[in-house]
Amino acid sequence: MKKLFLQWTIIIPVLAWILFFSGVINTGSFFQVLAGALLIFSVMSAVHHSEVIAERVGEPFGTIILAVSITIIEVSIIVSIMLTKGPEAASLARDTVHAATILILDGIIGLCLIIGGLKHYEQNFSTSSVTIALISLISIIVFTLVFPTFTASTQGGFYSTPHLVFASVACLVIYSAFLFAQTRRYRQYFLTVGPDENEETAQPILIKNSVFIASLVFLLVSLGIVVLLAKTLSPTIEIIISSYSLPKTLVGVVIAAIILLPEAIAAINAARKNRLQTSLNLALGSALASIGLTIPTVAMVCIVLDIPVIMGLDIKSIVLLGLSVLTVMLALSNGKSNIVYGVVLLVNLIAFIFLMIFP
Repeated sequence: MKKLFLQWTIIIPVLAWILFFSGVINTGSFFQVLAGALLIFSVMSAVHHSEVIAERVGEPFGTIILAVSITIIEVSIIVSIMLTKGPEAASLARDTVHAATILILDGIIGLCLIIGGLKHYEQNFSTSSVTIALISLISIIVFTLVFPTFTASTQGGFYSTPHLVFASVACLVIYSAFLFAQTRRYRQYFLTVGPDENEETAQPILIKNSVFIASLVFLLVSLGIVVLLAKTLSPTIEIIISSYSLPKTLVGVVIAAIILLPEAIAAINAARKNRLQTSLNLALGSALASIGLTIPTVAMVCIVLDIPVIMGLDIKSIVLLGLSVLTVMLALSNGKSNIVYGVVLLVNLIAFIFLMIFP
């Protein structure tokens, strides 16, 4: 029986935390390269621990735990930066959520469709689960990122306090309803569908309590150091990007990509194992959690501390985001995967980055 708890998945995050608190990361290129290596291996550690947790609690609870864990840490970073920089970070929440959503819809789902399709030709998934997730996601996206651009009482993409309250409540209500459907009422829609799976009899693998608790703890430990190292290395990334005369907005995309690495690797691994349903649960659930939890938290902080927050996207970004959502809707409409859909989604992602570099 394969050993579920690997020693390196404990040692690597601990070493990364020691390096972070030593304060030597920015003292030389060697330590920055070392920090980058530890960051990548900490991502792999997080993926391993999330898989152990998923095997213990069963799907879709395992994917929910990973998605919510990453989102909570992401929210903490956004709020801490906004508290430090104040009005200078007015668009930070919007830019982060927007980049994360594009990376998830076009990047993660696109790669899963291509890699899973190349290995298994065609994969099955539940259209009911995808429909529930996409309907929820579309409403949250419009309430948080589109409406602020067109409201008459405020200009420049800002939301007034009543608007922020309404958008926050709408996000929480929709996300709560989605979780209820995913974990209780329609849980059968979100279980793995495939020739070797039976969603009616699927049972989690028994794992010792000590292993489960340790994996839960080190999942948070791994995710925490991934975000902190990404934030610490961001000035170096910014210098590298600036040296090539690229826009600084790419730094946010790079950081978002690093934060999403655990989810991306877990989703791609599931697709390779012919469990595309798990991949979609993780990707769409992460997109919903990223917006549905981030926006209410940021809104609450901004209202209490009277910090201005820009929520509305420009027209070009709205069109690109709409293209991504529409493509995913059509690609996942018939319950069978196709590598062409994945290629189109990756082209959408490339277009997003290209138009950021050449506006």
